[in-house]
Amino acid sequence: MNRLVLNLALALLVALLFAGSLMAGKFWVPFSAWFSQDPRWWIIAELRLPRAILGLAIGAALGLSGAVLQGFLRNPLADPAVVGVSSSAALGAVASIVLLGSSAPLVLFACAMAAACGSMLLLATLAWRAESAVAFILAGSVLASLGGALTSFLISISPNPYATAEILDWIMGALTDRSFAEVHLAVPFIMLGCAVLFATGRALDGLTLGEAAARSMGLRLERTQLLVVLGTGLAVGASVAVTGVVGFVGLIVPHLLRPLTGARPSALLLPSALGGAALLLAADSLVRLSPGAGEIRLGVAMALLGTPFFFVLLLKLRRSTWN
Repeated sequence: MNRLVLNLALALLVALLFAGSLMAGKFWVPFSAWFSQDPRWWIIAELRLPRAILGLAIGAALGLSGAVLQGFLRNPLADPAVVGVSSSAALGAVASIVLLGSSAPLVLFACAMAAACGSMLLLATLAWRAESAVAFILAGSVLASLGGALTSFLISISPNPYATAEILDWIMGALTDRSFAEVHLAVPFIMLGCAVLFATGRALDGLTLGEAAARSMGLRLERTQLLVVLGTGLAVGASVAVTGVVGFVGLIVPHLLRPLTGARPSALLLPSALGGAALLLAADSLVRLSPGAGEIRLGVAMALLGTPFFFVLLLKLRRSTWN
């Protein structure tokens, strides 16, 4: 498919889903109530608009980082969780609740970003000047395991059952009750991280020929690795800091769009960002329409959607290996 047509179609889809996200919920707000004295307009202005902005930004960050990581690692199963940034940011947020006794947005965000930045530095140190991407994957897996284990440890020693319930609710991932305070905190970091990730396109194209060929083309793979770590850390770390852990977007979206963009990884970056935004806006609208007074957590919904997709992907990979 023509890249311009594809990107325009995805941008239109994102715009429609953004508008749908403002309308959908336990109380449906029709377009006729927008920008009027209708009290339902305040539901959009105060509650749904910041939530939709976060859904758009976080979905774009997760989709883009998934496309970059799959291109850099040349691994179709890679997603942002593989570098340990998500689990590290979650660890920082949980530490703020358990150790500092604070779940204020600013404190939670600061602790989550500090943990994400610390894991980025550690990952860059562990994988620096490695000859292949295997060291990068192993270092990321170690950080992800360590972050998960320390998070479980903090939950187990938490003396306050209310704090434990709050942690578990936060870890499941959600955009519920997010405000413009979270938008102002997270969106600048997400935009900066996405800009860094977009700068890796040429290097990702070169890597499709192999690391030796890429180096012979004058590409500095160590610099590319640092850009991937920095961009993923900023974009995904800021996302996790305000929503909790929302998985599978970075895995699903590049796979759905790759058949439409061809083999060049750089051609997949913008469509993946738009596709991730569309997927998260659609999922967040649907979880609000779930039966009952509450709503399904966004992270839970994405896991229910992503797990079968992951298994289908594994079966396809095994079938292609056997053939």
